[in-house]
Amino acid sequence: MVCSSTTAKDYAQRPVLARLACFCLTAGCHNHCITNPPPLFSLILLLRPSTGSRIRTLSTVLLPSFSLTASSRPFSTMSMLAVSGKSAVVLLVTMAAVDCFYLLYREISRSCSSYVEALALIGAWYTVRKCMTLAFNTYSILRLHVVPKLVGEIDLVKRYGRWAVVTGSTDGIGKAYAEELAKRGVNIILISRSKEKLQAVSRSISETYKVETDFIVADFSKGREAYQAIKEGLKDREIGILVNNVGLFYTYPDYFTNLSEDMLWDMININIASANMMVHIVLPGMVEKKRGAIVNVSSASCCQPTPMLTIYGASKTYLDYFSRALYYEYASKGIFVQSLTPFVIATKMVSCSSVTSKRSFFFPSAEEYASQAISTLGLSKRTPGYWKHSIKFAVGERIPEWIWAWFAQYFLRIIRKEALTCKLK
Repeated sequence: MVCSSTTAKDYAQRPVLARLACFCLTAGCHNHCITNPPPLFSLILLLRPSTGSRIRTLSTVLLPSFSLTASSRPFSTMSMLAVSGKSAVVLLVTMAAVDCFYLLYREISRSCSSYVEALALIGAWYTVRKCMTLAFNTYSILRLHVVPKLVGEIDLVKRYGRWAVVTGSTDGIGKAYAEELAKRGVNIILISRSKEKLQAVSRSISETYKVETDFIVADFSKGREAYQAIKEGLKDREIGILVNNVGLFYTYPDYFTNLSEDMLWDMININIASANMMVHIVLPGMVEKKRGAIVNVSSASCCQPTPMLTIYGASKTYLDYFSRALYYEYASKGIFVQSLTPFVIATKMVSCSSVTSKRSFFFPSAEEYASQAISTLGLSKRTPGYWKHSIKFAVGERIPEWIWAWFAQYFLRIIRKEALTCKLK
C-alpha cells in the first residue's frame, strides 16, 4: 500500500473535519506484514501537524479480536495504520498530538460551534413548543370540565334566550342534550321524523323538568321539502340555541363502493344539508337580537382521514369546518358557534358492535356525554365535549396520518366482520 506524502503546511490550511477525514477502506487485500493473512482493512489517517511531536507506537489491543500496529514518524507526513481482524472493519479516527478523546472532541466542537448552537436553538424551540402545547391542552381540559363545576352553571336563558331547537332529538345525544338544556330551564322544540317518539320525549321532558316543549315532524332525508314545515313551526319563536345533532351513520363500517346511492344521498342531505338549512332559518333572528348559540355535532372522524367511514368522516369534516368558519363570521355579532367532535358514544347508532355499544371508560353513555358537553357551551368553539375524548383528540391530531388510518382501518374491519357475522345469524 502506498501513500503520497503531504506536508504539515498543506493540512494546516484545511478545516479540522477535512484533516480528520478518513478514507481508503480497502477490503479483501492481504498485507505482507501479516503472517496469517485474514481480510485486511487499511485506514489512512490525515493527521494534524504539531511541531516537535511524533506519534506514539500503538501496540494496545483496542478490541479483543483486533490488533493494531503503527510506526512512529514525524507529523509532517501522513501515517498509515494497518488494522486486521476477523471479518470486521475497524475505523479509527485520531488526530496527531491528541492523546485524549476530550481534546479531539473539543477541537471538533470548535470548528462546528455555529452548527451546534443552531441545533441547540432548534432543540430548545421544539421543547418549549411541546411544553406550551401540553400546558395549553391541560389548561383547556381544566377550564372546560373542572372550573364550571366549581364556579357554577351558566344561565343559558339569560345569555342566549328562552327556546332551544334540537334536531335528531328522540334518541342518543340529541335526546340527552335536550334534557340537559331543559334541566337548565330552557324551553325545548324537538325535531325528528317519528311523531310517536317526539310526543313521548316531549311529554317526558315537560313533566320532568317543568319547561315548555313543542315538536316538529320532519324527515331530513327528503331534502328541501322537509324545511317548509320547520319554517312554519319556528315562526315568531325567540330561538336562542340551535343544536344540529341529526346525523346518519353507516349500518356498519364498509368500503365506499359497497354503499348504495340512497345511502350517499341520505348522508349528504342529513349530515350536511340539514345543518346548513337549519342555521339559515334560525341565524337571522339571532343576529337581530345580537345573541344566540349554535351547536353542530360533528365527530372525531374529522380529526384525520378515516377509512371504512369515508363519506361519514367527510360529512363530519364539512360540519366541523362550517362551524369554525361561521364562528369567526358571526362572533362579533354576539353569536357563539361550537363544533362538538366526540369519539364513539354508546348509543343505538353504533349498535353494530358489541364493544362500542356498551358504556365503558372511553365510550360514555349519551347522558354522561351531554352533561359534560353542555358545560363547554360558550367556552370553546371546538371541543370533543368529554374530557377523556379531549385527551384522545389531542393525541389523534398529532400522530402521523398513516398511523391513524392504519389503526382506524384495523379497528373498523373487526367491527365490520362482527356485524356481518351477526347479520348472517
